[in-house]
Amino acid sequence: MSAKKFFTIEQQDSIKQAITAAELNTSGEVLVHIDDKCKEDVLDKAANMFHQLKMDKTELRNGVLFYLAVTDHKFAILGDKGINEKVPVDFWDNIKEVMLSHFKKQEFTEGLCKGIEMAGEKLKSHFPLQSNDTNELNNEVSFGK
Repeated sequence: MSAKKFFTIEQQDSIKQAITAAELNTSGEVLVHIDDKCKEDVLDKAANMFHQLKMDKTELRNGVLFYLAVTDHKFAILGDKGINEKVPVDFWDNIKEVMLSHFKKQEFTEGLCKGIEMAGEKLKSHFPLQSNDTNELNNEVSFGK
């Protein structure tokens, strides 16, 4: 199945709503990118997409990418330099475990939305919402080829 058809329009809307809700609590930026396949190391691919999506250009370097490769059953969560300088090394591990438990039950939308919600909560303490905050990145799910 192709990445674009993996989530229905309604499911994509749910993911977008989860991103919007998470960003209400933090100046952090959250994006979701979905590819069909990932033949390389998933973290390398996520880092490449992070750069392509210009997530490394946010003012506070506090972007978070949720990357999924649906055919190859791979996913990664990648935070930018500003986040990684402030959080423990295992910061994303709990979120990944919760997401994986949903994914194993074929609950992909629920797992992704829960992961986004958890990331927003965790980022709130390190990057609280600023009064002059602007949404620097589009909240739409992006898809690879």
